[in-house]
Amino acid sequence: MVSHVAMALLADTRALLMGLSAPLVVRHGAGLDFHPDAAEEPDVWKVPTRHGTVRCLVHRPRSTGRHAADTLDARLPAYVHLHGGGFLMRYPQMDDFFVHHVVARTGAAVVNVDYGVAPRHRYPVAQEQAHDVVAWLAEHGAEEGVDGTRIAVGGFSAGGNVAASACLQLRDSGAATPRFQLLTVPSLDITTMHKPTSNPRPMIDARLLRLVRSTYFRDESRRSEPYASPVRSDDLHGLPPTMIVTAGLDALRAEGDAYAAQLAEAGVPVEHVMVPGRDHYVLDGPVDDARALMDRMADAVGDHLVA
Repeated sequence: MVSHVAMALLADTRALLMGLSAPLVVRHGAGLDFHPDAAEEPDVWKVPTRHGTVRCLVHRPRSTGRHAADTLDARLPAYVHLHGGGFLMRYPQMDDFFVHHVVARTGAAVVNVDYGVAPRHRYPVAQEQAHDVVAWLAEHGAEEGVDGTRIAVGGFSAGGNVAASACLQLRDSGAATPRFQLLTVPSLDITTMHKPTSNPRPMIDARLLRLVRSTYFRDESRRSEPYASPVRSDDLHGLPPTMIVTAGLDALRAEGDAYAAQLAEAGVPVEHVMVPGRDHYVLDGPVDDARALMDRMADAVGDHLVA
């Protein structure tokens, strides 16, 4: 019989290998970088957090964006992005295609956060790092040419979890007040293994869910905390206006749908976009459809940053 310690070591080894392979295997943005020249080469910030410094790749527009005429000073609004990767892949560049899209459509700076993942880090490291980055930006952004009063937060998949958690923490700490959160196919419930879907072969399957739980969310007693599983929160009042994007065949759809409904019930303005016929890679399919959805997401960010 394999011991618990050996099983944990095997899980960590698999997580490590998945993380190392990310630059070679991640392809969800292939063919979707419609604005590769929209941003300057990113600056690298080392932002202090309670878990050490966190590298952030900061993309600024080369030229004016859709809302640039509304920007009355030299300080840019900022969208803080948390990439996907199942809490296992530390590779913020995987979402460069969307980062460029936001820069092009909004004229904002995008702060792409290189947060900690398993096996080196475990919950709540990534969530607390995200909170601390936004809090630092609110306090010190002006020193870097960013308007700390105009911040949006968002993420894909695992990054959607981290973004939602950061917004909950920021509401509770009062360290910053994001104007908007964008949660795209987010993971919002770590407590349950059963993810109902009509898809016989979902991209997010039981094997991956077990790996995430046994590595990043190893402490079972903490999985139901609102900062780990935002859909389990009993108080969603005071959160920023939200767009939630879910996919019809995604195993994570139900928790995204539920969170949208819960936010609306709490009086939070919510735009819930459900994309039928798509699995977790919601931007798969016809390129024109993907571009239209990316436009809608990026424009929602811009609309709230200049409101």
